[in-house]
Amino acid sequence: MELKHTEIPVEFLRHLPEGIKLVNRHGKEFLVIEQLYGPDGTDLISETVRLHGEPAIRLGVRVGSSDGIVFVDAYWGSHAKLYSFVPDTAQDDIVEAYVPETGKSLMVKRPCIVEGCDCTRSISFSLPGGKNHVYVCGRLGCPGHEIDIAELPQPISQTLSSINFFGAGSLEDDWFDQF
Repeated sequence: MELKHTEIPVEFLRHLPEGIKLVNRHGKEFLVIEQLYGPDGTDLISETVRLHGEPAIRLGVRVGSSDGIVFVDAYWGSHAKLYSFVPDTAQDDIVEAYVPETGKSLMVKRPCIVEGCDCTRSISFSLPGGKNHVYVCGRLGCPGHEIDIAELPQPISQTLSSINFFGAGSLEDDWFDQF
């Protein structure tokens, strides 16, 4: 899938929530998650594993008969992942995500925003302070993700939620070189 840059709404940039930073790569602006927490307050950012030069998001997952750690790209809209195991999966599997250190579930009942996806479970994360959240569809292969920022109008959050740089399963090592 071709990498497409999407403009970030100015109103969001004026009220950039704690835990998200703006970076510039090849003259384009991207959002990067720099602080993210589970429901028990556990920090889910891995300083030891980096994707595209930034610390990755660390989660435990069970999918099919497999279980292990997944490192997710912190660039908003990227779907690049590194697995510590070989997933035994089917395309429509629902993942069960959890905090690796505590086993606390990250799953919540929340319908996916992607048209045609009927998944009703999402992985839930909190930004610093606990009032702003990120949700990711629990269906393996679905690119659905949402950001819910308490201080911003819903249309701004919806615009951000629609940013996808490349589709599910796409792993391009040097995607910044495509600009």
